[in-house]
Amino acid sequence: MQSAIGQFLRYLAVEKNASAHTIKSYREDLTALVEYLTEAYGGRCPSPDQVTTLDLRGYVAAVHEAGYAPGTIARRLASLRSFFRFGMRQGWVKENPAKPLRNPRKPRNLPHVLSTEDVQKLLEAPPASSPMGLRDRAILETLYSAGLRISELVGLNDSDVDLAAEIVRVRGKGRRERLAPLGSFAVRAIRRWLAVRKLHPSLRDQPDRPLFVNRFGQRLTTRSVARMLEKYLRQTGLDRRTTPHTLRHSFATHLLNAGADIRSVQELLGHKSLVTTQIYTHLTTANLKAVYEKAHPRAK
Repeated sequence: MQSAIGQFLRYLAVEKNASAHTIKSYREDLTALVEYLTEAYGGRCPSPDQVTTLDLRGYVAAVHEAGYAPGTIARRLASLRSFFRFGMRQGWVKENPAKPLRNPRKPRNLPHVLSTEDVQKLLEAPPASSPMGLRDRAILETLYSAGLRISELVGLNDSDVDLAAEIVRVRGKGRRERLAPLGSFAVRAIRRWLAVRKLHPSLRDQPDRPLFVNRFGQRLTTRSVARMLEKYLRQTGLDRRTTPHTLRHSFATHLLNAGADIRSVQELLGHKSLVTTQIYTHLTTANLKAVYEKAHPRAK
């Protein structure tokens, strides 16, 4: 089983171009399955072809009893389906024992978003008097302007950005690429950052120079960006639930509130399915409902 999991994770990294975070999640989910099966089989983990749907039902029941949220259980089931589907292609198993399992129902939580006023407050928080402040402002402006995932942002290279045309090439999930527009504020912020950026000597002559680097001139990590945002949230007093992904949620919500059609927003976000984008229509509807109940004399 461990050998099969290792092959699957390598497949995700090499062929599917999965992020480090995604691979970590799959590894944790499959490790939890191995631990359960090892205990259920008396100290010996079965091989993939020995795992049955009944085994997996027992595993899911154990996860339920442990108090995991429906969303976490659904993610674990998705991991199992993907793993055994890969096993079918590799010839380890004849059928997918996870296929009959159904996801638990989970509440549709609306994403946390910032108002346009709070976004402006956050974007103006980094100081324009230091190189790191200029970098941080460029990062926040780019996240919000193009609606990027944090992994997409840290993966940007100089060659991905066309400041004259005000567009950026984004490498999203599953090796899918898209072009995203950059607003004038983001373009200006990136220009000011590039004027003071200092790359590590090993990167200066490379064709894939990272757009955003740390104080040592090396490519930023997603955790570094998250810590940077936390600092400005403390300074501005904004909602501490805010994450880099909140700017992506806010990007989509503000576009829809201003009249953008959902298909265009789907393309800008790089969503494969329109269903994923539709959560933002629920959010804008909720905002409209709140305005209606506050303003209409016969609403209540």
